[in-house]
Amino acid sequence: MNSFSIKRLLGEEAKSQEVIVEGWVKTFRSNRFIALNDGSTIKNIQCVVDYGNFEEEVIRSISTGAAIKVKGNLVESQGRGQDVEIQVTDLFIHGKADAETYPIQPKKHSLEFLREKAHLRVRTNTFSAVMRVRSALSFAIHNYFQQNGFYYMHAPIITGSDAEGAGEMFRVTTLDAKNPPLTEDGEVNYKEDFFGKETNLTVSGQLEAEAYAMGLGKVYTFGPTFRAENSNTSRHLAEFWMIEPEMAFYDLDANMDLAEDFIKGVLKYVLEHCEDDLKFLEKRLLDEEKTKPQAERSEMALLEKLRFVVDNNFKRVTYTEAIDILRNSKPNKKKKFEYPIDEWGADLQSEHERFLVEKHFKCPVILFDYPATIKAFYMRLNEDGKTVRAMDVLFPGIGEIVGGSQREERLEVLQQKMADLDIPEEELWWYLDLRKFGTAVHSGFGLGFERLVQFATGMGNIRDVIPFPRTPQNAEF
Repeated sequence: MNSFSIKRLLGEEAKSQEVIVEGWVKTFRSNRFIALNDGSTIKNIQCVVDYGNFEEEVIRSISTGAAIKVKGNLVESQGRGQDVEIQVTDLFIHGKADAETYPIQPKKHSLEFLREKAHLRVRTNTFSAVMRVRSALSFAIHNYFQQNGFYYMHAPIITGSDAEGAGEMFRVTTLDAKNPPLTEDGEVNYKEDFFGKETNLTVSGQLEAEAYAMGLGKVYTFGPTFRAENSNTSRHLAEFWMIEPEMAFYDLDANMDLAEDFIKGVLKYVLEHCEDDLKFLEKRLLDEEKTKPQAERSEMALLEKLRFVVDNNFKRVTYTEAIDILRNSKPNKKKKFEYPIDEWGADLQSEHERFLVEKHFKCPVILFDYPATIKAFYMRLNEDGKTVRAMDVLFPGIGEIVGGSQREERLEVLQQKMADLDIPEEELWWYLDLRKFGTAVHSGFGLGFERLVQFATGMGNIRDVIPFPRTPQNAEF
């Protein structure tokens, strides 16, 4: 007989049928009641043991964290809190868990403590719920693009270009760290390295995706990216996952339409398929909010916030309009912003983005037509010569969640922008080729997957929505 998942059993009508289930013990009360969980659902199933039917050694082996297999009859539960339970007829201990040293006990643990036990934290209700939502979001993303005529493309992880121009990249090399080969000028001679040039871990698959969009029409990447930014904040990781669609023949308006429809689609999917986990995470968040000062509490519960995005049209506002709103806002005039808005050209911070979404427009916002000086070289220059066809999608509680643009398809303009920023043409000769051979209007955007998971789960720290976070001074597990 094959094992049943607990999720399936809890959906079964109560009847006396023989079942097998395997999982980890959450609690064992009165040497009789086992709360068992196998990761398929936030809910446990109660397994009732008749003490007299089992050897004392077996009973002593049942403790929180132990992996067990039970066989028994699925019947209507006599107790509260569950519709069905298993009357155990046979029990096998896969693996004991020492009750004295097992760190995930049935009590409240701090998130900081659980990060130190990242290999075990998925056994807690919070992290199992987060990771199931993460999995559902991942499926929804692929499903959305596949249903809308996109092709999945694997961008290279090792690259010789810096797509963002940030310079904060992890070097990939096989050279001897203590005695690398040197040039006549005393510099490291990367011509003797594995790839014959200096290479790094990618910060984005966008440039390569552009190349494939100009042949396949619509593509998307969904893979790991890396930033060597020495930033220990709740919003940054050194290794994270990015979703980057690129579309030939899309202008900025079509790009904004796609971003809005895409986000609504994937969030609607988790609302429909992760109800139990989202309800648990919402209650967790509400309990957490009670410990905060009133002024710091969220105005919306988790499910309300998700529906707020799914059900509302995104407000589209130019950067110039946003600056005027922020400059004349009460927080700015009363110097409540940490970064005051004084003049056009300022790079907006999270506090500004959240004000626009949560206080001013009270709906998700797409800002577009940003100053060229604060955006990347590949964004299409507007006719005013000052702004580019960039767009950012802003969400409540998180600020920017998507960044994208119409790409610069004009060869001469792109060459001039690269020259102004001292980007050598020989490094991106192939990218310039795309403008020589059948150039066309095209657009795309990037969405940090962990930011989306944060939003969908209500978790405050990005380190808690990825299985094993990589941050400065931390590459454990």
